[in-house]
Amino acid sequence: MVVRGRKCLEKRMVEDVNAYIEADYDRTNVFDPKIYEDVLNKEECVKQIKYIVENNVLLLGRFLDASLRIPRSIQKGNLLDIGSYYECLEIKENEEDMNIEGKYCMMKIPLGQNISMDSLSTKLDLPQMMWSEFNPKIFEINNSTYNDLISQIALKRQLQLLVGITPKNIQRDDDENPLSDISIELAVCIPKTCSLQNALNTILDLQPTDLQIEEAYCRLPNDKPWVAADYVALVIFTLLGIVIVLSTAYDLRLQIFLKKDPKTTNKLLLSYSVYTNTIRLVTYKPSPGALECVDGIRAFAMMWVIIGHTFVNLMSVNMLHNPSDVKKFVISFWSLWISSAPITVDTFFALSGLLLVYSTAGKVTGLKLIKNLHLFYLNRYLRLFPLLAACILLQASLFHRVSDGPMWEEVAIQTERCRKYWWSTLLYIQNYYNPTSMCLPHTWYLAIDWQLFLISPIILFWVVSSKKTTAWIALIAGLLVSLTGASIYNFTVGFKSSLGALGPQRENQPDYLSYYYVNTLTRAPPFFVGMIFGYILHLQRGKKLVMSKALVTLLWLLAIILSSAVIYSHYIVIQEDWENHIVDDILNSYMRSVWALSVCWMIFACVHGYGGPINWILSHPMWKILGRLSYAMYLFHYPLIFVVNGTSVVSLYFSTEVSVQRFLADFVIAVLAAYLITLFVDAPSSVLIKHFLGGGGGGGERRPEPVKPWNGTDNQTVANKSNSNLEAPDHEIINKVDL
Repeated sequence: MVVRGRKCLEKRMVEDVNAYIEADYDRTNVFDPKIYEDVLNKEECVKQIKYIVENNVLLLGRFLDASLRIPRSIQKGNLLDIGSYYECLEIKENEEDMNIEGKYCMMKIPLGQNISMDSLSTKLDLPQMMWSEFNPKIFEINNSTYNDLISQIALKRQLQLLVGITPKNIQRDDDENPLSDISIELAVCIPKTCSLQNALNTILDLQPTDLQIEEAYCRLPNDKPWVAADYVALVIFTLLGIVIVLSTAYDLRLQIFLKKDPKTTNKLLLSYSVYTNTIRLVTYKPSPGALECVDGIRAFAMMWVIIGHTFVNLMSVNMLHNPSDVKKFVISFWSLWISSAPITVDTFFALSGLLLVYSTAGKVTGLKLIKNLHLFYLNRYLRLFPLLAACILLQASLFHRVSDGPMWEEVAIQTERCRKYWWSTLLYIQNYYNPTSMCLPHTWYLAIDWQLFLISPIILFWVVSSKKTTAWIALIAGLLVSLTGASIYNFTVGFKSSLGALGPQRENQPDYLSYYYVNTLTRAPPFFVGMIFGYILHLQRGKKLVMSKALVTLLWLLAIILSSAVIYSHYIVIQEDWENHIVDDILNSYMRSVWALSVCWMIFACVHGYGGPINWILSHPMWKILGRLSYAMYLFHYPLIFVVNGTSVVSLYFSTEVSVQRFLADFVIAVLAAYLITLFVDAPSSVLIKHFLGGGGGGGERRPEPVKPWNGTDNQTVANKSNSNLEAPDHEIINKVDL
């Protein structure tokens, strides 16, 4: 039995859970409330239940088979049974002038109740075998199991916050009953004319003192109303499909049947051709000065982002068979490659700054940069807009309709957020305006990257000037200011150094995700590290750099040691007994810059012939297509993971092997989705932007290339195009939430 002696421990752990705020989720925006209200009829409910119980054993068996089972693996932390969703909704019988149809509901039963099965069973007309599994003594758990449950729930809420599902508050109203903050959730299948309370009262004749039960939600077939976003998406994508078919047919007729020279054809009429855009996507021509290894880095970083999101989403889903194994995995050394995955976001921030300077320095004067600043921003915004807008529209509409399942609520939450906050995502302010309820939670990365891009001309103006001294002063000043500002902020607020840290919550500490993880100030230093290396690469462009073997070896060792230390630090700080404010503040302030420094050195070494086998791997042509698809993969992999998880009809089992298998599926889906959306949206948009605004190359190609001498706006467009490729999250991402 639980005892009162744990009061202090309970208070600390529940405060840990309560540190997160409840999301503003209006379910009526995604599920039609009228369809639930219109079918309710208390008298008809009683009539149908009595008929089912007394006269139709087979139909009763179907209702029972779809619901009411105690969760398996409670000792593993599983407090949920999802029943049989589709079996329940498929019940449709016409009996004695009654239209009996199934309704799927989830009910919550707080564990901290004193339940007498004898008093309940005497009220039942149902067979006793129905309750043979329902043993109330499973609620009488010991101290160890209780503490494990509290710890698992705290971890689960941190993981949910990380993937963009803001968990609900847990309130404890009765200190005499320490289990009142934990509930089991059971699926129940009832006639659609019944509310959950009416059904239970009719079947069990329950009094309020017998058993406390609350309704989580109910589902009926075809309960997703058509809204404006659905019609807009249907019209836009239908018109887009028609244009693509016509453009592709025109292209095939000219090039295959009439054998016309592509150079003589109308580029606008071919802009939506799948045939031409596919050739552009898969064709690669080496260019002098291109940073070949960047595509490999981008591809590996994107795979790390996706596998991190796969693991975290699997670990945070409600329908997990073995939650206790998640905690064991997270605090183990072997989880390090997942728990450290959020650091990969800083790879993209570093690449963003590096490519911005490398593709701009020496090709435009400071005066022309200021004169064409509106084009500098406009080209960048337009290069990101088409895919981002398409993803938002799909999340607000078609992704909500593409499938269904007992856990579809999490997809519905993402849909509702996009219908409500689509505009803040398109304005790149979601990391400040609505950080805990972002549309596409992993796009926090895009917001920060755009905000850094907005302020970059302050430094870029001096970098593109002819004086190296001025350029170096501006670059170093930018890095020092960002590091100083981030350090002062981190040491003042005192965040933990990991969102998944299991130690005690610090008093009066602001939310880590909102105030640190998606904060532009705390994430800016890697961008400025990248700018410095971009300038170094610019100065050494076309030159043969000679370095001694001893120096190269030393620099590689330093890069490996420093990056390994950054990764290993995640294992230390995530432990339950970790509590070192100073080290946390140091890590929060400098570990991301150290990681960016290591990545930038790797690029520098590979470009100048000191990368060895690493350069051979990263520069291999097989990464080119993944590099070009990386932005689309980043945007679409995350909502598709939610869709895939939402379709599950059985509890998911967490293990490393299962998670890797799911990653392979998520990765293949992401690549295919990115390929299609690039051909249909991104590639045509690139051609149109080039035609109407000038510069920038077409076909959606996303790799850094040497830029032609400045001719007004062309070079700036290319700079924006190169930099627009740095859009990996993360995650989480990644948001990117990521991890």
